[in-house]
Amino acid sequence: MGMRILFIGDIVGKPGRRAIRELLPDMITSYGVDFVIANCENAAAGFGITREIVDELYQGSIDVLTSGNHVWDKKEIRDFVEDYETLLRPANYPEGTPGWGHVLVKMESGISVGVLNLAGRVFMQPIDCPFRTAERELVAFSGMTKIIIVDMHAEATSEKKALGWFLDGRVSAVLGTHTHVQTADDEILPGGTAYISDAGMTGPFDSVIGVKKEVVIDKFLFQIPNRFDIAKGDIRLQGVVLDVDEKDGKCSRIQRLSVRLNS
Repeated sequence: MGMRILFIGDIVGKPGRRAIRELLPDMITSYGVDFVIANCENAAAGFGITREIVDELYQGSIDVLTSGNHVWDKKEIRDFVEDYETLLRPANYPEGTPGWGHVLVKMESGISVGVLNLAGRVFMQPIDCPFRTAERELVAFSGMTKIIIVDMHAEATSEKKALGWFLDGRVSAVLGTHTHVQTADDEILPGGTAYISDAGMTGPFDSVIGVKKEVVIDKFLFQIPNRFDIAKGDIRLQGVVLDVDEKDGKCSRIQRLSVRLNS
C-alpha cells in the first residue's frame, strides 16, 4: 500500500498564510493527501514565525512545520519552540540550541512518518555538517519507520543535490527549500528517494521571491539597506506531492504543484 504526502514550499507572510487557509483544504481532498508538511520560516511578514502563526497554520491541517535560517528572526520563538513537538528547526544547529531537528509522527492509521530538517552551509551560516548530522539523526528512526522526509534548507543546488545522492535509498525524499523558486529537476533517484532542488514558494508571485519588486530593484541599484515589505498579488501555493510505499519507504512518484488563488 502507499500513502500520499504533500510538502509545501516556504510560506511567505500573510499572502502565504491566506493560500494555506483557502487552498489547502480542497487540495488535501482532491489529491487524496494523507500527511502535510510545510516550511514556515517566512510566515511572519517574511521573517520568522510567531506562536499565533504556528497555531494558525496547524488549524489548516498541516501535520509538521519545518524551517531554516530565518527561524530565529522573531526572538520570542526561543520561548515557545519546544512547546510544539512538530515545529522543527534544522537539526545541524549546535548542541544546546533550543528545539528539535526531527520528529516521528504516528498517524491514526498506525503508520509513522519521520521528518528531518537540515540546513546547508554553502553561502549560509557556518553551522554543523548536514551530511554527518543526517547520519546521526536517521538512527532515531531506525526500526520505527521507513517513511522519512528530509527538508534540506539551503542556498546551493550542489549541496542539496549531493545530499540527495548521499541519502538515496535511505530516506523517502530530499526536498529543497529556501530559494523560493520552484525547480524543474524533480526525479526519483535510483534507490527510490524523491528529489527536487527547491519545492517553491507559497505566497505572492507578483514580487521578487515574495518581496515587493520595487524595493528589491532599488536595493540592487543603490545598495542601500531597505525594509523588505511583502508583496500582495498573484498568490500561489507551491510544493510537491509524493507517493510513498508504506512498507519500504520508497517513493514511486513526485509531482510538482503550483496552484493559483483566484482573488
